[in-house]
Amino acid sequence: MPLRDLHYRGACATPRRQRPDLRRAAEAVSFRVVGGQFMNNRRIQKVAVLCGMGVGLTLAACTSGEKPDIADPTSQRTAPAGSYIGTRDMSGNHVWRGIPYAAAPTGDRRWRAPVPAAPRANLFSAIDPGPACPQFASRFGGESGASKELRGDENCLTLDIYAPREIAPDETLPVMVWIHGGGNTIGNSSFYQGAELVRNGRVVVVAIQYRMGPLGFLRHASLRNDRDPVEASGNFAILDMIESLRWVRTNIRAFGGNPDNITIFGESAGGRNVFSLLLAPQAAGLFHRAISQSGSLGAHTAAEAENSTDATPPGHPRSSTEVLYTLLQQDGRAANREQARTQLATMSDSETAAYLRSKTTQEIFDAYADGEMLGMIDMPRTLRDGTVLPAGDPLDSLQAGNFNHVPVILGTNRDEQKLFLAADPDMTTAWLGWLPRIKDPRRYEAFARHASRNWKAVGADEPAAAMRASGHPDVWVYRFDWDEEGELLGTDFSQLIGAGHAIEIPFIFGNYDMGSELSLLFTDENKAGRKELESAMIGYWSTFAKTGTPGNGGDPARATWPRGPEFLLLDTEAGGGLRPSTDTLTERLVLQEIVQDSDLSPLERCEVLRRTLERQIRPDRGVLAKAGC
Repeated sequence: MPLRDLHYRGACATPRRQRPDLRRAAEAVSFRVVGGQFMNNRRIQKVAVLCGMGVGLTLAACTSGEKPDIADPTSQRTAPAGSYIGTRDMSGNHVWRGIPYAAAPTGDRRWRAPVPAAPRANLFSAIDPGPACPQFASRFGGESGASKELRGDENCLTLDIYAPREIAPDETLPVMVWIHGGGNTIGNSSFYQGAELVRNGRVVVVAIQYRMGPLGFLRHASLRNDRDPVEASGNFAILDMIESLRWVRTNIRAFGGNPDNITIFGESAGGRNVFSLLLAPQAAGLFHRAISQSGSLGAHTAAEAENSTDATPPGHPRSSTEVLYTLLQQDGRAANREQARTQLATMSDSETAAYLRSKTTQEIFDAYADGEMLGMIDMPRTLRDGTVLPAGDPLDSLQAGNFNHVPVILGTNRDEQKLFLAADPDMTTAWLGWLPRIKDPRRYEAFARHASRNWKAVGADEPAAAMRASGHPDVWVYRFDWDEEGELLGTDFSQLIGAGHAIEIPFIFGNYDMGSELSLLFTDENKAGRKELESAMIGYWSTFAKTGTPGNGGDPARATWPRGPEFLLLDTEAGGGLRPSTDTLTERLVLQEIVQDSDLSPLERCEVLRRTLERQIRPDRGVLAKAGC
C-alpha cells in the first residue's frame, strides 16, 4: 500500500532538504498498524506505517506563503471531450487536473458500469484536483481527518495529465497511466506528481481516480442487470479504470500523447489492478504495455463477496448480504441479525436495489465501520466474477493465454514485509516511546525474508512463468534492493525498513522532498546513489513505455535488462549495482525454504508457514502436517 510519506505534491515541494528535527520527530513519529493489501476474511494483515514521517507535512507545505496555481494560456487544449486549460508545475511541465472521464456514478448510476462524461461546450478549468472518491479518513495514503470520518465525493471519476510544455506539432509521446494503491479503499490521484518522470522520461503521465471500497466493489443479486452482464460482476472499480483508458485513447493526442502507445502501471493495490486489467477482456486494446509494482493476483470469490457468513460456501464478514443485514439494523427495521435476515427475504430484488441506492454514502460506509483500521476497510475487493475477472485460478488463465497479450514488467521489493513487521509489537519495541528497535534481529530477518520471497513468487515470478508458458515471451521481472536509509539514535533503518514496501515509488517519480522527517530515509549521504538509481529506473520504465522492452534504459553504458527467466536487480553501485539474477521463486520453493530454515524454532516455522499459505494463490496446506504443525 502506498504511504502518505511517499505521495507527491510537486507544486508544494520544499526548496531544499533540511536535517531532521529530532525533537519534533520524537513528538510526531510513531509506528502504527493499518490493514493492508492482504486483508481477507480470515485475518487482517498488519501494515507498518511511519506515522508522522511526512504525514501532514505534505498539506502543511501548501499553507500560507505558497502561491496558488494559475491558468497557463499556453496549456489550452481542445480534445473530442472538450476544451481544457491547465497550469504549469515547478518543473515547467503542463498539468491538467480533475478532468472528468465519466459521468457522476450517483443516484441510479451508483453500482453501475461507468458511462462517458458528456462533451463540454465551455472551456474547462483543469487547475484544481478533482474530489477524492469516498473513503474513510486516513493519514496513510488517503484523505486526512478524524478516525472513521467519511471524506470524498461520489462524483470523483477524474484524471490528471502531466506533459512536457514543449512538444512539436507532429510529435506524440508515450503515455503512462498511473493507478494508485491504497488497498482499493483509500487514496487519490493528486498525491502523485508526474513532473520528474515527464521531464526525464519524456512521456505523458496520466493519474486516474476510481471508485473504491463498498462503492467500487459490491456484488449482490439485486444489482444484476440482464442487459449488461458486466454490471453483475461487482467490479465497478475495474470498470472505472477501463472507462478512463477509453477516455485516454480518445483524447490524449490533444495533450501530446500517443493513443496507440499506452502503458498502465501501478503499485501495491494499483499493481493488483494492473493484473486485473491484464485479465479483463473488456480492457483489450486499451493499453499496450503493463507494469505491476508489488502487485498480486489475489482476489475474492463471488461467494465470499455475496454470501452470508453462515451460507455454503460462507461469505466474507462484510459481504453484500452481511452489509444489508447491518443496514437494516442501522435503520431500525430490524432489531438483530436474524430479524434482518427475515426482513431481507421479504424484499424483491428491485426493492433491495432501490433500498441500497437510497442510502447516503455515510450510511453505506457506517455499515463497514467495524472493518475499518486507520482508513482501510477489510472487505471483498477484486472479485472473481467470471465476466470481468476469471472465476477460477488466475494463474491458470495466464498459463492458458487468456489475458491481454502486451509486454509486461513485474516486480517486488526485496524486503517488502519489513514495513509490516516494523509495526508488530512482537517484533519491535518503541525506544523513547517512538523510535522502533528490533527485538530479535534473527527472528525479524527470518520472518521478513520468507514473507518477502513469497511476495516475489506470487507477485512476479509465478505470473511471469505462467505468461511465458502460454507462449508470451515479453515479460521482464525486477527486484528492488535499495536499502541505504542509514541510522538514527541506534536504529538502523536499513535493517528495519530496507527495501521495504513502496520504497521504490520515489525512484520512479523522482520526488523525495516530502517533509523533513523523511530525511531519516532519504538523506544527503545517500543522495548520490539514489539519484543514479533513480535515473536508471526512470530510464528503464520510460524506455519500456516507448519501445515495449526496457533494454538498457536508454544508456548504452547501463546493464541490459535480461528477458526471463533471469531478472534484474535494481540497486546502487554500493549495493552491487544493476545486475541479473537467476534467483527465481515458486510458492512450493518458498514453503521448502521455510521448512528447512534452521533459524526458525518449530513454533516459529509453523507460524511462518501459516502466514505464507494465507497469501499464496495455490497453497499446499499439506505442508503443515509434514512440518509437524
